[in-house]
Amino acid sequence: MNKEEIFNILKRALMELFEISEDKITPQARIYEDLEIDSIDAIDLVDYVKKQTGHKLSPEDFKAIKTLGDIVEVVAKKYEIAD
Repeated sequence: MNKEEIFNILKRALMELFEISEDKITPQARIYEDLEIDSIDAIDLVDYVKKQTGHKLSPEDFKAIKTLGDIVEVVAKKYEIAD
């Protein structure tokens, strides 16, 4: 799985679960401020990512996450994907 595939999983989740417009979904989009995801929604998003990738994000992982690109990087590290 590459970073683009990981981002596409996130994009699909945001569009399906939270009805977020595709044009708002960019790697630079801030999860809480730009996409208006609250902490409960974030848990649903993490669960969706786990189901799609097989990798669970730990609470420590999620503390440092601010943007969608940050999520991609954390999941990529689990897969050991380099740039």
